[in-house]
Amino acid sequence: MTQEKILVLDFGGQYNQLVARRVRECNVYCEIASYKTPIDKIKEMKLKGIILTGGPNSCYEEGAPTYSKELFELGIPVLGLCYGAQLMSHVLGGKVERAANREYGKTKVYVDGGTGKNGLFEGVPAETVVWMSHFDYISKTAPGFKILAHTDNCPVAAAGDSEKGLYAIQFHPEVLHTEKGKEILFNFVRKICGCSGDWRMDSFVETTIKEIRAKVGNGRVLLALSGGVDSSVAAGLLSRAIGKQLTCVFVDHGLLRKNEGDEVEAVFGPKGQFDLNFIRVNAQERYYSKLAGVEEPERKRKIIGEEFIRVFEEEAKKIGAVDFLAQGTIYPDVVESGLGGESAVIKSHHNVGGLPDFVDFKEIIEPLRNLFKDEVRKAGLELGLPEKLVFRQPFPGPGLGIRIIGEVTAEKVRIVQDADFIYRDEIAKAAEKWKQENDPADSPAWMPDQYFAALTNMRSVGVMGDERTYDYAVALRAVKTIDFMTAEAAEIPFEVLQKVMSRIINEVRGVNRVFYDLTSKPPGTIELE
Repeated sequence: MTQEKILVLDFGGQYNQLVARRVRECNVYCEIASYKTPIDKIKEMKLKGIILTGGPNSCYEEGAPTYSKELFELGIPVLGLCYGAQLMSHVLGGKVERAANREYGKTKVYVDGGTGKNGLFEGVPAETVVWMSHFDYISKTAPGFKILAHTDNCPVAAAGDSEKGLYAIQFHPEVLHTEKGKEILFNFVRKICGCSGDWRMDSFVETTIKEIRAKVGNGRVLLALSGGVDSSVAAGLLSRAIGKQLTCVFVDHGLLRKNEGDEVEAVFGPKGQFDLNFIRVNAQERYYSKLAGVEEPERKRKIIGEEFIRVFEEEAKKIGAVDFLAQGTIYPDVVESGLGGESAVIKSHHNVGGLPDFVDFKEIIEPLRNLFKDEVRKAGLELGLPEKLVFRQPFPGPGLGIRIIGEVTAEKVRIVQDADFIYRDEIAKAAEKWKQENDPADSPAWMPDQYFAALTNMRSVGVMGDERTYDYAVALRAVKTIDFMTAEAAEIPFEVLQKVMSRIINEVRGVNRVFYDLTSKPPGTIELE
């Protein structure tokens, strides 16, 4: 890629993806890399700017993540956030100490400087609310730095050396709780770094189609098509680039939502709108057999990932020579699998960490590998995909395999499919009723961005029809989110939840309790496993 680039150096902070996402909202391309990335490699990247993330360590302790002073002498603007701010100060001759009072949560900050044209705080009020999370603090700024902001408990909430383009911010501008965080990051990326903002989906689609054609040539491509947003947009890109050279294999592994297999075939099959070859493989029993007795989530993911590849290999042999395997891998898959930075591995993805060592293809093509979820949706609209498909809820590659806690069986799949169908049906009805009573163009404030039913591994005593039951509990999950990297539980009206509960218990055999999951992300993840 030739566009302007900002690099996020990850020091183990939980918001590394969010920082990159916010930069991209400024129409500037951004990647995440480990703080262990050699300085020579950073020089080769021809960066417009560098951002240092937060992290859980104290920069003055032996063995803490660090970087050489040379990083700040490249003539490239650098912005340190939280730990990154402390590290910058520490390396450049300032002082960082343990704070007498920890600051955590929403905090009022007072802006002292940097408000002029092209300043870090240009357009930011003299008093604003930010999100703090730190034990240590900068007690003495590095030579050449001026204090740009403070709080009641933190004398250096922000500092900068404008001549060298070096800035340190103690708070987190990337989270929504920081009222003017987007403006601060925009000021750094677009004004201080001088980026023009050339990262746009129309140019991405155009460039990617050309790159696919050049790479594939006359070769044939096999794509794992689940019918989800990611694989569907990947199919659209590939179909537009190479047409019938693309074969989409839809593996119905028996872990899809109710009726979903037929819905996928209706969109991508012979009667659909796409110029491609479509093959449906019904492999339900094969998957249930492989997953029998397996309870550990990571093991389930890897089994499902391996079976995907085995099925593809078998189909490739049937249809003749296939040169490339295509996947709908997106950037959060890469980062959360530990391949894009320094933060802890959250979970493996069948697209990334679950691939077996042997793959019977020349190469893997991942046209969406550098995109976040909302960017994937924008690319889908650019390709002319139906809005209903582009904005459908995310569905994990391992499907219901990770929405069933513990062992996966055909009976458990039936339970979670039926419960999930009822849940989605009632949410849709409630949203439609709200629109009829309000503005049809709007959605209710409580409308979740993702919601589903999961089957817990808990069974408990209940009473139905004067008889004792000992059945499963279903957990309902619904979250509000912008980027799927952070999320809050959706406040669905209680009467809607009651209706869902009543229908599930009455209509789904094997369930006698329904829970609602209130956990945010972090500390939880959106999926249960």
